Amino acid sequence: MSKSANILFDDMFAVTSVDSGRFERVARLQAKSTNFGMDLSLDYNHEIYPLRPSDTITLVLASSLQLAAATTTASTAKPGEEAGASASRETWRPNMGPKGLEEDYEFVMYGKIYKFDEGAGERVTAYMSFGGLLMALSGSYRHMSGIVLGENVYLLIRKR
Repeated sequence: MSKSANILFDDMFAVTSVDSGRFERVARLQAKSTNFGMDLSLDYNHEIYPLRPSDTITLVLASSLQLAAATTTASTAKPGEEAGASASRETWRPNMGPKGLEEDYEFVMYGKIYKFDEGAGERVTAYMSFGGLLMALSGSYRHMSGIVLGENVYLLIRKR
């Protein structure tokens, strides 16, 4: 997979704990980044995607699932097509459309960045909601420069 302009954050995490005691299908995992020293707390459906404290996962936050942010310009637009329109059209048929980032991952959620706290020093925390399943990502502001309050985001996970 090539690095895409759509990717806001990408790192590997070692799962330290999984608490599935409060809800029937939802668990909250705690994880520590192996590269950037980030802390992660994530609610997810553990029946669909089971994880254990010994697992290592790759977590990506992306603004879009498209591999390339291809847009048309006024000079390359076809007759009847607006400039800035997406060059690749999505199709309603699941196996006929262009492949996206989701092809390389096992678990995907769509949500919104609803809060961004500046902590002490360089540490900041970004909070996201995926239909009521919450996520908190804490660490250096340098690694979260692409995360913008109020933006929609895709969360993609795969086991290592």
